[in-house]
Amino acid sequence: MPEEQKQTTMAVDELQAIIQRCQILEEADFKGEDFNLFQVAGQKCLEDGYAAQLLEVIQNEKNKVIIKNMGWNLISPLVRCIFVYKKEDDKREHCLKILEKLAQLCNPKELFLGLLEQIEQTSGERVCQTVMLLLQPLQTVLLKLQNKKAYSVGVSLAMIMNQLTPLPVPYTKQQIQEDKLGLCQCCNAVVDFTKPFVNEVVKNMEKSSEYNDMELKEELLKFCMKSLKYPLLTAQLEELEGIDEHPFRHFAAEIIDILWDIKELIPLVFLYRKSKNPEWENQEFADIEQKNTADSLACLSYLMVVQHFGIDCFPMVFSPSYLLQCNMTNIEVLLKRTEESILSKGLDLFESCLLRMEDNSLLHQYLEFRDFINVPQDLVKVMTLCPIEHLRKKSLNILQLYINKFDTEGKHTLFRCLLKTSNHAGVEGYVIKNIKDQIHLSLTKACDNTWFIGHHLISLLDLVFLLPEGAETDLLQHSDRIMASLNLLRYLVIKDCESDNQTGVWTMIPRIEQNFLKPLHVGLNMSKAHYEAEIKNKKENKKEAQSPNTVCSVTVSGEKMPAMTTEMQLQVLHSALFTFDLIESVLARVEELIEVKIKAVMDENS
Repeated sequence: MPEEQKQTTMAVDELQAIIQRCQILEEADFKGEDFNLFQVAGQKCLEDGYAAQLLEVIQNEKNKVIIKNMGWNLISPLVRCIFVYKKEDDKREHCLKILEKLAQLCNPKELFLGLLEQIEQTSGERVCQTVMLLLQPLQTVLLKLQNKKAYSVGVSLAMIMNQLTPLPVPYTKQQIQEDKLGLCQCCNAVVDFTKPFVNEVVKNMEKSSEYNDMELKEELLKFCMKSLKYPLLTAQLEELEGIDEHPFRHFAAEIIDILWDIKELIPLVFLYRKSKNPEWENQEFADIEQKNTADSLACLSYLMVVQHFGIDCFPMVFSPSYLLQCNMTNIEVLLKRTEESILSKGLDLFESCLLRMEDNSLLHQYLEFRDFINVPQDLVKVMTLCPIEHLRKKSLNILQLYINKFDTEGKHTLFRCLLKTSNHAGVEGYVIKNIKDQIHLSLTKACDNTWFIGHHLISLLDLVFLLPEGAETDLLQHSDRIMASLNLLRYLVIKDCESDNQTGVWTMIPRIEQNFLKPLHVGLNMSKAHYEAEIKNKKENKKEAQSPNTVCSVTVSGEKMPAMTTEMQLQVLHSALFTFDLIESVLARVEELIEVKIKAVMDENS
């Protein structure tokens, strides 16, 4: 007899021997030794490629009690063998049938633990394959459980999501189509896995609100919340050309459907209460839970408001301003993130809420809510710090949209806040330009707008016409703000006659000269002298250097410039001088206009 056939026969003989021995025993008489012998013999059959014979043993009605008690021990070697064989291999098919049969015959509690252990032990590229392989038998077992079913479903879903979470979420069209690790397919398989339990909750909720049913509902809710954070918070959810059924859009729709079926969708969006959070003795765990919940709720709002998932369930009675108020916390959560996929969702959500509103319709009282102040500050950070250009540009457009929605008092308050908190000359310059636009509307329209004329405007202009550090201010760094302030002052002097003084600017002129114009003169003289000296030094060093392209560095305005050739540095220094000349030119024009206007009034009075 060939050696290979002999070893195979030995493996089957050993299995048959233990089976025959156990067939004559009562179930209660099975010993630990019997379990071990069965596991070793069964594993040897699988490893030696004798799965068909093992399947016959398992299907034999006489062995039903043995398989019920001992079959779960075969799960580990069975899973290993399934992944060894190719899909078209008959041996793999036999292994799959064995797995199906074990799910039907084995003690549910023991098999449940065995299946969970396999999911827990898998890692890397094998995670999604293992989960998808074991979902059906796991579902079969869970549906059989009588005691602690809700707990077991919860443990299963938590284990699966914990294993999936470390995997990278496909983002580009190509990555989604390739689905290299199988995550897209796996996520939708997990949703299908939950459907019998969702149906069970729905049926029981229609009958009554028994405690066990509420437990199962809570476990499904936890699963949905985890799914919103991963993979949906990170996933690309825009419709993609060439992909008929976007896997993550399908997954998102399924999660929304579950939440609707278990009657948690609308409460989560509008009525979510902190009391739902589990109480942790450890504050660190409580903070993590709170952050995870915030991420999930923000993603849910994005799905409904921007992508219109579950829009048929969405109440149409809420005003656009209330909808914005409900979402400001979610917007704030998303805007604080730096990942493009998440940050872009925050911008889209903010924009979508604002586009529903009429201009000038948002009452200034909303700025009493913390989020209505925090969100524009976060938006400013995106505008100034985000390395992704299209997100910076979009955030600027959204800031203008936000400004436009407020009533005049709201705009006034928001401008004050941004001038005090932005700490960025470009943003301050942009705000000052907006102030100028509002003043223009007040002076040219027959409307009752007291917030951008008179004493209200003066309080705002006090923040505009000043240098942050007096004459010592870095004029180059603050050039955007300074130019915007000078342009505003020039506009006010031209448009508002001293005799009318609607804006109150003429009352402020002495203060403006003291706090802004005079320090600016001094600062310009100091800055120009500094840069001219730097240019002179560079030119002298250039003559002395052997090569005109010698790389060196220079410190300007307290900051070391990056290494560059002398020619490049000279260009930078000349550009700075040009900026100072431009500021000086506008400053001279403004002072000339003030002088002419004051002289004209004096001539009239004399």
